[in-house]
Amino acid sequence: MGKIVVQLALLGLMLAVVYTLPNKEDWDIYKYHINSTVTDGYAITIITSRVVNRRDQPTEIEFHVKIPKNAFISQFKMSIEGQMYDGVVKAKEEAQQQYSEAISRGQSAGIVSSVGRSLEEFTTSVTVAGHQKVTFELTHEELLKRRLGQYELQIYARPMQPVNDFKIDVSIYEQPDIVFSEVKGGLNNPNLATIGAAESQNQLDVHFHPTVEQQTLCGACGDEGLNGDLVIVYDVFRDDTLGHLKESDGFFVHHFAPTGLARISKNVIFVIDQSGSMHGRKMRQTRAALVHILADLATDDYFGLITFNHAVHPWKRELVQANEHNVGIAKEFARTIEDRGSTDINSALLEGAKMLNQNPRDGSASILILLTDGDPTTGEINPVKIQKNVMRAINKKFPLYCLGFGHDVNFEFLEKMSLENSGVARRIYDDADADFQLKGFYAEVATPLLTNVMLIYEGGANLTQTNFSHYYNGSEIVVAGQITDNNIETFSPRVVAISGNKHVEFSETNSSTVMTASMSESNTRRLWAYLTVKQLLDKELQLDGEEKERAKQEVLELSLKYRFVTPHTSMVVTKPPGENAQVLHKPKEGEKHPSPQGGSFGFVQSSAHYDDPSFTAPSLHGMANRRRQGTMHPSFTAPSLHGMANRRRQGTMHPSSRGTGAWLVRHQDIMHPSSRGAGGGHVHDQDSMDSDQDMAMSASSPVSDSFTVVRMPPVFTPTLVSITTVLQMFVRKTVNGSLPLCYDLNELRPLKLLHNPNRELSINGQLESFPNVGFKRLVIHNQNQRIDINQRHICVNDGQNATKIRWEPNIIDIQRGKLIQSHNKTTIMIEDSLLIIMRHEEKGKSLLWPIFSQVSNDPVGGLLAVKPLVYESVSAPSGTVTVSGKTFTVSESEIFDYSVTSAPRIKCWLTSAENALEGRLFDYLVTDL
Repeated sequence: MGKIVVQLALLGLMLAVVYTLPNKEDWDIYKYHINSTVTDGYAITIITSRVVNRRDQPTEIEFHVKIPKNAFISQFKMSIEGQMYDGVVKAKEEAQQQYSEAISRGQSAGIVSSVGRSLEEFTTSVTVAGHQKVTFELTHEELLKRRLGQYELQIYARPMQPVNDFKIDVSIYEQPDIVFSEVKGGLNNPNLATIGAAESQNQLDVHFHPTVEQQTLCGACGDEGLNGDLVIVYDVFRDDTLGHLKESDGFFVHHFAPTGLARISKNVIFVIDQSGSMHGRKMRQTRAALVHILADLATDDYFGLITFNHAVHPWKRELVQANEHNVGIAKEFARTIEDRGSTDINSALLEGAKMLNQNPRDGSASILILLTDGDPTTGEINPVKIQKNVMRAINKKFPLYCLGFGHDVNFEFLEKMSLENSGVARRIYDDADADFQLKGFYAEVATPLLTNVMLIYEGGANLTQTNFSHYYNGSEIVVAGQITDNNIETFSPRVVAISGNKHVEFSETNSSTVMTASMSESNTRRLWAYLTVKQLLDKELQLDGEEKERAKQEVLELSLKYRFVTPHTSMVVTKPPGENAQVLHKPKEGEKHPSPQGGSFGFVQSSAHYDDPSFTAPSLHGMANRRRQGTMHPSFTAPSLHGMANRRRQGTMHPSSRGTGAWLVRHQDIMHPSSRGAGGGHVHDQDSMDSDQDMAMSASSPVSDSFTVVRMPPVFTPTLVSITTVLQMFVRKTVNGSLPLCYDLNELRPLKLLHNPNRELSINGQLESFPNVGFKRLVIHNQNQRIDINQRHICVNDGQNATKIRWEPNIIDIQRGKLIQSHNKTTIMIEDSLLIIMRHEEKGKSLLWPIFSQVSNDPVGGLLAVKPLVYESVSAPSGTVTVSGKTFTVSESEIFDYSVTSAPRIKCWLTSAENALEGRLFDYLVTDL
């Protein structure tokens, strides 16, 4: 068997971030291995990380891994001093009960999971004795989806430090030959990667064994090692036969993706939300994407446009041919769509279905596409009634695809409505590339090749889905099942479908690949189980009553049998005696995990002592040192842009903290009283800066949008509470000499600092997760150039070449401008925009914060573009402020203004972020840098 061998010097398959809470000098990841095997599209990946605690005292070490959203975790185990601790998959209710009981005892048994654009995060931790080692091993599985003619393995690497023994080995086995492969992404460096082909190409090997030095050389890498993404893309040989069938020990999998078929002309209607919530970038990106999509229509396609808010506005009352004249007029219409009004999804979809039903064309494929960013707010607003109305109107004649724009949309409503009508739902993330996401989705459904596809297996049983409304160019249909009585002689597969105006049948198999046992028995079974569970979860979403419960029970039984962590199961992570088990859940798209009591929560495990009023945490535009009595602010460890506050507050323990030192932090400005027994908190100031940094770094673990887990190693038994907490603040200045407003920002996700779409210029920032360092990274996107800045280096990357420089005097040319650098200040001039990045030193740590100015009147967004405000005066020490007609309470505070070199102390009025920004903080977040 021949091989394709790929050697990459900068590559990471999956993210397995392992880190502890103290300084990096106190721990070491000395082994980090990822082994992934992909067999006929089914990937099983094992992530292994070995960490040593270099401290003399016990330390809590955290294992943090990001996996693809479509993957199921199937195994997790830890090895400590030769003792193995295995995670156990249980029914979610059973695991939740264990979790709730742990909470009632004050134990740290947190649900630790979140959903991103394409990855999910899972976290667990364990206390390791001084100078001892722990090995973490996690396994996850997924079936790769073929889109636009290729499979993709998403790769992301950020182990938080260079690792001496860093190895990634990927083996891809495909029975039909691999016809092409490519490595893409920010970590792909052509000078450090070689691809060689052997005489046959049904195996692709990827080897990634970078040296410690190489782990710091990529464009976004630095002293913390690898940081970036990379994608392995490949596809296999296709022909016009029935496809490729694989059998092993009574189970089979069938990959159906015939080539050589004529495209079918389509009838497509785009239903576009133009309500007020689509204001701004969403509407601009929608217009741009729609213009592009219209240009891609084939001349024999027919199309229609419907915009809607509180009313429905068809562009034309019937479908029109996509000739040059009609497309040109439609583009002009698309460019004039404006946002206003409320949202009547029901009437808009019924009008779209009516137009498709009234304009049938023989031999064509009809498609209805909805784009919306919110819930129905006018007309029929009951989601259940809307779903029934739409299903009745479509009547299984064509698929409905729902695109949900942003995080505020009711995604489950859209998903159910799509599945009920043979379509799918896709979230469009509200980022700078949203128009590309829209165009990418359309490309997947732009070329229908078959309709009414039925896959028939005589002698087959327990089959996954076998009926599909459409088969699109570049996609793939996968069916798995069992062979009755394991009798291949009586097993006969065939596919029937409609191609244009004629019925077609595929029954002649490719003799070179049918019934080959290239997959192991376990993989074939597991692929069938994985696909069955995925489809049952979709089915469950559409059902009600007893049918829904039956589908749920089937999912549960298969998940427990094959050890999949699914929405109905959880993995209980067992730990050494004296430590508390943790529960890992599979998150749903857009879901926030509630506490058993119904609130959002996190746990603070503490045994270190901390009550140092001089300890301050600098950040952008200031630092506040305030004292308050009796409460703990919910964002007490949150990094910010324009400053940091160091507050001392007196509080007591929650009743649930008996014997464990667990502090309950809710999203209310309180710390619950009445600690009892040994579990009370004693905060001490003699445990050195290690403990200070433990507290600060531990706050960096974002668990979900609603809570943060903070952990510290169990060294002391707390007896009473006296805490100095670290807050970071932003400042919004004024134009009339009044005191500025300052506000706490409890946010660890990347921040949108600036976005100028007219100049293709944007700036995003990542705050550090512990005090005294301000921003960890600033990333400037200057057309196709990326400028990545951290406390030690600046890297300029244009996609072909990367220049990495230290904070030393220098002048370099960049696209459309210059970068002028000194030891403590970098000035970046891009056309008429000026960005200054200041760097201060505070207690041995570098503080980064940006200052922005612009000569032109281009519309810009982001935290750096928030304009100074005017408000009515307020009397000290507290009172009210009125901004743009809204009145809210403020209290007096002080900060250091780091926007100037001397960093003077200035006074400010403290309020919430929403008050100071006159809007939602969510609008200033991005999913990645």
